[in-house]
Amino acid sequence: MPFDYSRTDRIAEQIKRELAQLIRDRVKDPRVGMVSLLDVQVTKDLKLAKVYFDTFQAEHAKESEAGLNRAAGFLRRELARSLSLRTTPELKFFYDDTEVKANALSNLIDEAVKRDKNTL
Repeated sequence: MPFDYSRTDRIAEQIKRELAQLIRDRVKDPRVGMVSLLDVQVTKDLKLAKVYFDTFQAEHAKESEAGLNRAAGFLRRELARSLSLRTTPELKFFYDDTEVKANALSNLIDEAVKRDKNTL
């Protein structure tokens, strides 16, 4: 079963590893701060890579997104040097607040359960 893990998935994982290191070591934009890459989705034609990230300071998420998208050309050029691909995908960064929403929803459920226990 060699086809369980597609080429685009392997490339996405490699891009995620390389980008994490590049952002940590080479991006000097103060807007970026501490970010964590959650997922990379690469199109089948390898023209576009959507990079989803989370930041430790949720109030500065938009600034981080702007800083990363501003550095996308630099990051793409650095990726091209380290990856052996014919074309390096264009990078688009998106803030992913799924974890924040999940925590808020979990807190609401916990509060509802507590209220139900108190009324019984």
